[in-house]
Amino acid sequence: MLEIKHTLCPLCSVGCGLNVIINDGEIVGTFPYKRHPVNAGKNCLNGRKSIECYQNKFEKAIVSKTEVDIEKAIDEVSMVLNSADNSEVSIICSGNNDLEEIEAINEFGKSKNYNIAFYADDLKDFSDVASYDEVASAGKVFVIGNLLYENPLIGRRIVHAKQNGAKIYACGKTEESVTFNIADETSNSTVGEFLENNHGNIDEESVIVFNYVDSQDDLEKIETLNCKCLPVFSKSNSKGAFAIVKSKSSDELFELLDNTKVLLVFNDDIVDELDFDFGKISKIISFAPCSNKTTEISDIVVPIKTWLEKDGSFVNDMGETQMFTAAVESDALSEIEIIEKLRG
Repeated sequence: MLEIKHTLCPLCSVGCGLNVIINDGEIVGTFPYKRHPVNAGKNCLNGRKSIECYQNKFEKAIVSKTEVDIEKAIDEVSMVLNSADNSEVSIICSGNNDLEEIEAINEFGKSKNYNIAFYADDLKDFSDVASYDEVASAGKVFVIGNLLYENPLIGRRIVHAKQNGAKIYACGKTEESVTFNIADETSNSTVGEFLENNHGNIDEESVIVFNYVDSQDDLEKIETLNCKCLPVFSKSNSKGAFAIVKSKSSDELFELLDNTKVLLVFNDDIVDELDFDFGKISKIISFAPCSNKTTEISDIVVPIKTWLEKDGSFVNDMGETQMFTAAVESDALSEIEIIEKLRG
């Protein structure tokens, strides 16, 4: 029997609605959620592929490259943690975790005096951000990053702004940036130079939309400008995570990892994001729904529910909290259930 369930796309922080198609209890496809206010019936390629993790999810835990039952893997994790110096244990969570999971992870880490952090693309939280409608109605839009390609449902608002008569200034790393195709002025300069060169053009009718910076100084410059901004994160709940766990820049994470002997990674692929020699860490333990570069080098992999198998909430770029519910039933454990088992 075919069913349709509403949920949220988990593959960036825009917060698009998504419909999943279920056939006899198994998710087999997706299509856009037409009545969702964020995407109004549009989904990008990433959204359409978002069920791939569910379709390729772990069926067994892994200890030392050997498949085992999940209870044995959790026992192994407990033994590693019980024999470690708590000051040398670090937890990495991420915007892939929902609000409830981040709260549980944070509470667990604090109760054990573990180090805990998350990585948000070297970006930061801004208290007063532009709404998607404000991007579409801005008189000038300053775009840092290839938003039309990497975050097309934000890019759609930039296109609307252009159609409404806005002037578009774009900064990108290559001339092949799709965003350059609609821009009035383009630049391959550093972000700092781009902001400095356009300082006189940026006013209260402007919005700066960005998904990367070159340094923390760029963030400080953006914060001092007389306009609203909208940072766009690569993970669905980075905005929500900022309120619970302290984020770290890549340099700060390098320092933390240099002093880590046991690393717990909750639903993140930190190996893919950081150019760090993870071989220096004695034990890496991943809690993940499907394979990634971090699970490939982990000593222990504990499978967890995908977002399609649980209830939770994400906070999108605008700061709106959106709830989602399980689309299918699952025997897998959630991160919260695993943490309870580790607490004993």
